[in-house]
Amino acid sequence: MAVITEHPLRYQLANELHARPFPSMKAPGRAAYLALKPAERAAARDRDADRAHLIALLDRFGAQHPQPGATHYFGQIGKHFLKWESHTEFVTYTILGEGVAERPFDAATFGLFPEDWLAAAPGTRVTSALIRVEVVEGDEGIIDKVSEWFVPESLAISRVLEDELVVASDFRIDPVGHMRFAIFARPQTGARRIGRVLQRLCEIETYKAMSMLGLAKARDLSGRLGTLDRRLTDLVEGMQDDATKPAETLHALLAVSAELESVAARASFRFGATGAYETIVNQRIEILREDRFQGRQTFAEFMMRRFDPAMRTVKSTEYRLQALTDRAVRASDLLRTRVDVERSAENKALLEAMNQRAELQLRLQQTVEGLSVVAISYYALNLCIYLLTPLAKAVHLDKGWLAAGLTLPVVAAVWWMVRQIRKKLH
Repeated sequence: MAVITEHPLRYQLANELHARPFPSMKAPGRAAYLALKPAERAAARDRDADRAHLIALLDRFGAQHPQPGATHYFGQIGKHFLKWESHTEFVTYTILGEGVAERPFDAATFGLFPEDWLAAAPGTRVTSALIRVEVVEGDEGIIDKVSEWFVPESLAISRVLEDELVVASDFRIDPVGHMRFAIFARPQTGARRIGRVLQRLCEIETYKAMSMLGLAKARDLSGRLGTLDRRLTDLVEGMQDDATKPAETLHALLAVSAELESVAARASFRFGATGAYETIVNQRIEILREDRFQGRQTFAEFMMRRFDPAMRTVKSTEYRLQALTDRAVRASDLLRTRVDVERSAENKALLEAMNQRAELQLRLQQTVEGLSVVAISYYALNLCIYLLTPLAKAVHLDKGWLAAGLTLPVVAAVWWMVRQIRKKLH
């Protein structure tokens, strides 16, 4: 039987689909979540530094290390479990524990992240969250609890996965510095389903926070784009003025175009990532299969009212930047056309002037040639008269008649000679 040659990446790519399994979470339980991202150039960060930071945490609990080059880790640290993931721009840590504290959203679970370890993190906190998982038979008492835990104005609560769970949050940062999520699970709900919902909530929060970075970028660019828009408008309007020097306008227009290209190059990654993160947020909410809980707003409605306008602002700024870049390109093309037309007119005028000068030179040359024929004929005639005067006296021919007889032949001979010389020169 012939052996089929395997593609070198076949197993790696197939296993990639299973590289990030969902955590298993029993109810009641609790979780602490942390997402870290370098403030600048996160996509090009040192991944080895992220892994070293993870190992430093694992060593404090004597836990097993991840495989070299791993982008995912799940293991036990003390009485808890740790899930670590490395993404394009950030890394996430999730600590899972059994049971709930008497005081809701007690930050003791987050205390498993040592303060000195947090201070040495190779990045900044994008978001962090505390998740509380309780078991409930019915809906009684849920509204009372979430009304106490969350800000009623911002509360989003819904039934998910055919009413097997109820999830709630207000997406506000509490006094300790964390987001809060509550999960109410039915007694028959399995640990894997609870774990999947928990991870979805963490992903919704993380990608929402990452998306909002695009809004900050859009707001930062708003004033600069306004200035560039005014400069570009003034330059385009100035192109209609005949007194404007096209070369100076073109130089200023190229400066605006270069600045726009620079802005677009720096903002393109953030705007592109924002669009991708927005899609993930909406997909994660859709996967929850929400149903309304006692007439309250769902997660999808919360995002539609609070999150979607921010994303539309980002898209509007991205479109505005692209529109300004296109306007600058069109204006540059128009100005170049105008410069080319004016330059063609100048070249035409220059050629006409050169033709006129050449014609004058030709006329002058012809005049000089005519004068040359006369002058040479005059000297040649005198020489001939001097030479033939003795003969004329011998035949009793008057000198005047001799000159008259020689004039036409001499002039004709000189003219013919000059013409032959000019032909050879040309």
